[in-house]
Amino acid sequence: MSPLRILLVDDHTLIRDGLRLLIQGQPDMRIVGEANNGREALQLARERLPDVVVMDLSMPGMNGLEATEKLLSEHPRIRVLILTAHEDQSYFRQMCQARVTGYVLKKSAAEELVDCIRKVAAGHVHFDRDLASAALAGQGGRGHTVLGAEPSSQLSPREEEILRGTAWGHSNKELAALLGISVKTVETHKMRISEKLGFKSRADMVRFAVRAGWLNESRPAGRLWAGGGA
Repeated sequence: MSPLRILLVDDHTLIRDGLRLLIQGQPDMRIVGEANNGREALQLARERLPDVVVMDLSMPGMNGLEATEKLLSEHPRIRVLILTAHEDQSYFRQMCQARVTGYVLKKSAAEELVDCIRKVAAGHVHFDRDLASAALAGQGGRGHTVLGAEPSSQLSPREEEILRGTAWGHSNKELAALLGISVKTVETHKMRISEKLGFKSRADMVRFAVRAGWLNESRPAGRLWAGGGA
């Protein structure tokens, strides 16, 4: 198997030096480029087509969120892992809306970062557990249906399958290909899911998945979960 292709994006040289040493020591990873701002990251991503971009959040010019949104609009199969010192809970919702597939704090252990890179490369979604839990708790009484509902009691097997896949970061086109259905059918299922559970955005779906514990599960190869049906 070819090693994972990693693009590093951080405006601090010392941080990039440390990340380079860490990642180069992994037999299943190799660095294909380094950038110190969002614009450089976009250009390198177009040229090198990495599997995973390890992206800083706060950078001059174009920040990590803006760069992520532009990058994923061009290359939706690239996975973006935000590595930042920010612990502000407000960033959690922004990460979800930007389709970030991983969010790790710089204070985390090196082993957690390496593990997270492998997880997001395999298609999982990984958010710092303490940050995600605090963000969910901070919702207070809002979104009770979204956060408190039991999915199996309200959704069909196919709807739960699509909800899981969306929370894991799959686009409508990817879900259609994985499940052998049309993009239009995926869109219809997502509309019904939103109506049943009161979702307003993909961020609501990710928060629901965090509360349900889905993002800590291992996904079966080939299918999104053990369910099925039209």
